[in-house]
Amino acid sequence: MQLMPAKEKIGFGGGCHWCTEAVFSVLKGVHTVTQGFLSSTGEAISFSEGVLVEFDPSTLPLKDLIRIHLHTHSSNSDHPLRNKYRSAVYTFSEAQATKAEELLGELKAAMKGKVITMVVPLRKFRASPPAYQDYYAKDPQRPFCQKYIQPKLQELSESFPDQVSKEHMGQ
Repeated sequence: MQLMPAKEKIGFGGGCHWCTEAVFSVLKGVHTVTQGFLSSTGEAISFSEGVLVEFDPSTLPLKDLIRIHLHTHSSNSDHPLRNKYRSAVYTFSEAQATKAEELLGELKAAMKGKVITMVVPLRKFRASPPAYQDYYAKDPQRPFCQKYIQPKLQELSESFPDQVSKEHMGQ
């Protein structure tokens, strides 16, 4: 009997959910990425663009996911659109939140500049309509994809070559 890999789920927000979806979709160990709108509590109660990521932590540890997240969006920029593009890690349990806070603290210490990414509990999720799911994969030649997503994927491939699935990158 073959055992199925363990799966965990976590949410990420930071930039456009089309970009965030494309970034996480090409990583080894990621099973599914669903883009949409996430909300939490307190200052993060309003819906913000983001993704839910189902992954295998034995292939892609949470620390690597958070590190990639910090490097693929403006995690140190407190710009005027932060309500729409909240820089956050959305957790599903207190244990996951504690682990994410610890890992984020380690990563922040190693980064230059102020990191504004927060760890918050996921309270609600609304998926984007099916027509927008897999936005980049459905048509990477769209002008938006070429201008915004393709450069992120190129940078991701260069900065995190061991985590990127060449199969999903079309290489």
